[in-house]
Amino acid sequence: MKLHNISINNLKRRKAKMAFLTIGLVVGIATIVTLVTLTQSMSGDIERKMDEFGANILITPQQNGLAMNYGGISLGGVSFDQKEILESDLAGISTIKNSKNISAVAPKVLGGVQVAGHQVLLVGVQFEKELKLKQWWQLFGEAPKAADEVMLGSEAARVLNLMTGDTLEMKGERFKVTAILDQTGSQDDSLVFADLPVAQRLLDKQGRINLVEVAALCSGCPIGDMVLQIAEKLPNAKVSAIQQVVEGRLKALDQFRRFSYAMAGVVIFIGSLIVFVTMMGSVNERTTEIGVFRAIGFRKSHIMRIILLEAAIVGLLAGFLGYGAGMGGAKLALPFMAESKQAPLVWDALVAFGSVGLSLTLALLASLYPALHASKMDPTEALRAL
Repeated sequence: MKLHNISINNLKRRKAKMAFLTIGLVVGIATIVTLVTLTQSMSGDIERKMDEFGANILITPQQNGLAMNYGGISLGGVSFDQKEILESDLAGISTIKNSKNISAVAPKVLGGVQVAGHQVLLVGVQFEKELKLKQWWQLFGEAPKAADEVMLGSEAARVLNLMTGDTLEMKGERFKVTAILDQTGSQDDSLVFADLPVAQRLLDKQGRINLVEVAALCSGCPIGDMVLQIAEKLPNAKVSAIQQVVEGRLKALDQFRRFSYAMAGVVIFIGSLIVFVTMMGSVNERTTEIGVFRAIGFRKSHIMRIILLEAAIVGLLAGFLGYGAGMGGAKLALPFMAESKQAPLVWDALVAFGSVGLSLTLALLASLYPALHASKMDPTEALRAL
């Protein structure tokens, strides 16, 4: 009889103990797979949310002075020697070392205009880039495509008493309202948005920019380095990072990741202990059987191979079952853990192979001492029990 047949037959005879051993490993592997998969899926979900949050690098004109405002309430300020950003200078942003991490660059020009007797703030934007930057915007109507089309914030539309399809006049020119921005709770609600070249012409700011928003926030983006790189390309501008929006979420995710690692360590220890105790008990119960094997000519290495082969079979089975159970648990838990209910589950081949490999390694390492103990049994002592 071959050694693997002996191992398989023994597993069949001791079904209850082997089932307990397998379940112990399955629970451990499933817990690790669930935690790792949840961490990966939540990381991906937060990265997507970061992109939706919009700009995380802000470029404004360099100025010497202090602005007097607090909590969104402006009390004026004193500034002098203010430099302007030239639109032509923005091409340098695409040449920085980490330009591949930039997802959108949205320049803006701002200025006050009279509309129907009201003083409003006109913002010139590149609508395609602006909508990419602010994916949470919801529009009633169609985004402006022509030069004579504008979009209104919800508050601006209410004050001016305008709807989509209406027209308004700015600086003697007529424009059609094609979209109204749904309420955002920000300053966007009070703005009038027009195409960038049109706004520059109306405000007499051709070729000049007041503000640039850059979206480049992702897990692998060195924001600090990118700020320095952009500042080198735009020496007359102030480049600053806006990271407060996501710092809390990143910190929470980091804490969850550390918790996952700690839990994984505890689970690995408990799983190893279960395998060790079960295999040690199995060896002690099989003293007579092992003695017979030694008496009929089995070597110590043969005895060790029988025990370790049993552990390997259990480890492989527990690895596959644990991975399946872990992914199932992660799929059920993800909607409650992630920011978005539609967050996709990450299927990582490395986790699949790693879970099976970890289960096999745990089973073999925890069975090594019992196997060594079994191989050193004195056959004469074992046969006395017959």
